Amino acid sequence: MAVAEHTDIRKTILELLEYGATSELREYLHDIHGADLAAVLESLPPSVRSLVWYEVSESDMGEMLTELSDQVAESLMSEMEPRTLVRVLQMLDIDEIAEIMPQCPSKVAAQILVALDEERRKGLDTVLSYQEDTAGRLMNIDAPVVREGVKVAVIMRYLRVVGELPEYTDKIYVLDRQGRLRGAILLRNLVTASLDAQIDDCIDEDLFRFSPDDSEEQVAQVFERYDLTSAPVVDSDGRLLGRITIDDVVDLMKDTAGKNLLAPAGLDDEDDIFAPVLYTARRRALWLGINLITAVIASMVIGIFEATIEKLVALAVLMPIIPSMRGNAGTQTLTTVIRGLGVGTISTANALDVLKKELLVGGLNGLIWATVVAVVSIVWYQNYLLATIVATAMLVNIVVSALSGVLLPVMLEKVGIDPALAGGVSLTTITDVVGFLAILGIAALVLV
Repeated sequence: MAVAEHTDIRKTILELLEYGATSELREYLHDIHGADLAAVLESLPPSVRSLVWYEVSESDMGEMLTELSDQVAESLMSEMEPRTLVRVLQMLDIDEIAEIMPQCPSKVAAQILVALDEERRKGLDTVLSYQEDTAGRLMNIDAPVVREGVKVAVIMRYLRVVGELPEYTDKIYVLDRQGRLRGAILLRNLVTASLDAQIDDCIDEDLFRFSPDDSEEQVAQVFERYDLTSAPVVDSDGRLLGRITIDDVVDLMKDTAGKNLLAPAGLDDEDDIFAPVLYTARRRALWLGINLITAVIASMVIGIFEATIEKLVALAVLMPIIPSMRGNAGTQTLTTVIRGLGVGTISTANALDVLKKELLVGGLNGLIWATVVAVVSIVWYQNYLLATIVATAMLVNIVVSALSGVLLPVMLEKVGIDPALAGGVSLTTITDVVGFLAILGIAALVLV
């Protein structure tokens, strides 16, 4: 739904609240898709948000909790009666309960385990036993299965008896007599097969299988690469544990994109836009402090060459150009490499080839823009020596920016640090220092 439509929904909700039309508001909220209502709810101040939340039906609350940011969901759940929250969460799939439970009050989490039937409780325990950000934590236990050695007619009768398949079911998994996953039969093949055909003749054994310890990043890459709708998760013995479906992977990709966008600024996409002022200020203060440190380091470099600047005052005017061009060149390379690491097209295996290519690009751009800045310096100051200094510094800094843009994210990932989070700050520090060292250092050597 478009942003404009969200604005209209928000306006209607506020008007109904103002008029005290609670029954009309309840009906209106029920007709809105949970994802859209979650987006609107996050845009409301906390006091209004709570009023609206209590007019949402329990059957809709669960879907909304899976769509809300962690901080907003945690805030709303903390205000709910434990019994109500347990009823709401019981309606969700196992993977959704596992996703929400970390934000639940501890007392409610214990009550949920008691309220679930034995099969679902075992499934939830299994999912929660795996680390966050793994395939095991992402999977659901609702995989439809049949045993090998039966006819298609038997499966068709089974499906009619069941009456309903889990969402995003595109295949039925086939287990061997030892309970191991043998393969799957696509629904489109099942419905067109002869009723007398053996299921063994229709099995697709060339099935991509995930281990529960595979990372979410690997899962997303495989789903994107092979256009999967669902995929099984198996243990080390080949036994089926559950399945991962495309809806969960789409949510994962959306969350990852949001984190990558906000991480360089020290922000979290799960934060509430109306979070308390002190909380928000504390979160942002850390990154402001880091930025101040990088600025102080750059200023110290400039201070070392104070005498050089006094000899050639025009340097003070032209100096900002060098780190500015560095910023664009380095950020372009950094963003390209971080994306490559994320989608798997760049790794330590081909990092050297990427480095060579980016150095050539940096060198070519460095030559072009060094020439441009040299011409500008000559026109502006009629000083060929100054033009040479600035042009050389420009070339050096753009090449160093390209070098840093490749090596930094690769090394950060190697030591387990998220390059999307730390890459930008590290790049700024390195290239600012190198930029000022280049222009002022070259000037100092020439003017001695």
